[in-house]
Amino acid sequence: MEQENIIKRRLQENITARLFKGKVIIVLGARQVGKTTLIENILSEQDYPIIELNGDEADVRELLGSTTSTRLRAIVGKNKIVFIDEAQRISNIGLTLKLFADKVPDVQVIATGSSSFELTAKINEPLTGRKYQFQLFPLSYLEMVDHHGLLTENRLLEHRLIFGYYPEIVTHPGEERELLQLLSDSFLYKDLLLLEDVTKPILFEKLLKALALQLGSEVSFNELSRLTGANHQTVEKYIILLEKAFVIFRLPAFARNVRNEIRKGKKFYFYDNGIRNAIIKNFQFPSQRTDIGPLWENFLISERIKALSPYNRNVDSYFWRTTQQQEIDYIEESSQSIVAWEFKWNKRKKARIPKTFTRAYPEARCSVVTPDNFMEFLSSGTD
Repeated sequence: MEQENIIKRRLQENITARLFKGKVIIVLGARQVGKTTLIENILSEQDYPIIELNGDEADVRELLGSTTSTRLRAIVGKNKIVFIDEAQRISNIGLTLKLFADKVPDVQVIATGSSSFELTAKINEPLTGRKYQFQLFPLSYLEMVDHHGLLTENRLLEHRLIFGYYPEIVTHPGEERELLQLLSDSFLYKDLLLLEDVTKPILFEKLLKALALQLGSEVSFNELSRLTGANHQTVEKYIILLEKAFVIFRLPAFARNVRNEIRKGKKFYFYDNGIRNAIIKNFQFPSQRTDIGPLWENFLISERIKALSPYNRNVDSYFWRTTQQQEIDYIEESSQSIVAWEFKWNKRKKARIPKTFTRAYPEARCSVVTPDNFMEFLSSGTD
């Protein structure tokens, strides 16, 4: 790819600023979100000698799987940066990275991993206090605005609602359906089904489709058990797996003051609209869809998470609902404030913030987000 066509990630400056601070840098994210490209772009701007190692290669796994500090110095040689890609494939990688941090402190180690359940389990204890950890998502609306401008990206809004922001999808216009199907089949089914935790692949596939079809709706494990024919424990285990693989995330219910507030509710969203649509095999455009409301909701909430992530904004995210079906789509609570947003795709439909909410939380700021003002919603707090 030509240098001027490289889509710069907002996380790049954060990572670059933490080079040579005496800690290992870990970048986690789903497959194909651009982790390797991001690190290679960062490294291309460095003047230090670099060694790149890939955990997919058997000799690298053998070399780093069980090692000593003497051996590590020999591996590194005169290089000042070590880049370990697909680090989750390497056994004992946490201890190896700890050795790097403790015994070869003048060398900057950067490691990427495509699944948090594999890598974080291996690194959390050994690397306590010795790592900076980042999460990379698919490309974001704001990154694409940075890349080719607000007008161009806004013209593509309906396209993004359907096909999402995976880098390969964004950079191969005209091939979206085929590439998304390949990506979802390999990433969601082949990769995850290889894990020993997934003993019932048909149930796993049913669960994914049930979550995709219930997008934007409150979900109960009991209802998912009924829909899939799986027991409650299996449903919960597979959902946790999907969360750790960066496929879905949950939004809990917000409840503080109102007696009839839903307190234990949860909704599940997908990090990428395209993956969700590939699961249900529906690539129709917004004007032809009955689920445009949930799609718009999924887009805005996932894009908000992406927007805040590089800035380490400490907010808790929720939805709000009462037993009388009064509802607010999205709430952020921080130590300073409560902000509530209602999402409307159709600008002509009147949106109202329930008075039950505003009376109970008079300090909350409330807004309605439409295609006319969603840029302000996404960029709020990222300046």
